Amino acid sequence: MVEPGERGATRIADRVVAKIAARAAREALRVGAVGAVGAVGAAGAVGAADVGLADGLADGLTDAAVARPNAVAVVRGGVARIRVAVELGYPSDIGAHCGAVRRRVIERVGELTGMEVPEVVVTVERLHVPRWERPEQKVRRGRDRVR
Repeated sequence: MVEPGERGATRIADRVVAKIAARAAREALRVGAVGAVGAVGAAGAVGAADVGLADGLADGLTDAAVARPNAVAVVRGGVARIRVAVELGYPSDIGAHCGAVRRRVIERVGELTGMEVPEVVVTVERLHVPRWERPEQKVRRGRDRVR
């Protein structure tokens, strides 16, 4: 009989690790945006570090910003190096958001793949400024504009 360790190997593609990382980044940002109580159902279990950050991260994040993390992963010999690009609301605590994303990505990739994640580079690509418009100030388009 062939020993279990000699039957074959499991290889997890870079793009699979990248998808896990992007989902984990989205979870981390949702925890901050929604708050610890509301995020538990949407994002799964919430770590103690995330709960502490949740109160201070609700400033300026929207679902559109949370839905857009993008990740790239390079896997070599059971070690994953990951780059995550995020969009945040303005104003917000950028350092706290990036730290939460970094911790969540390391945790989830490690849990789901068993890989070591020594490096997660988080890049903030865009800040979303909330638009405060009154209904009477909206610009009309087309033939309604000229009367």
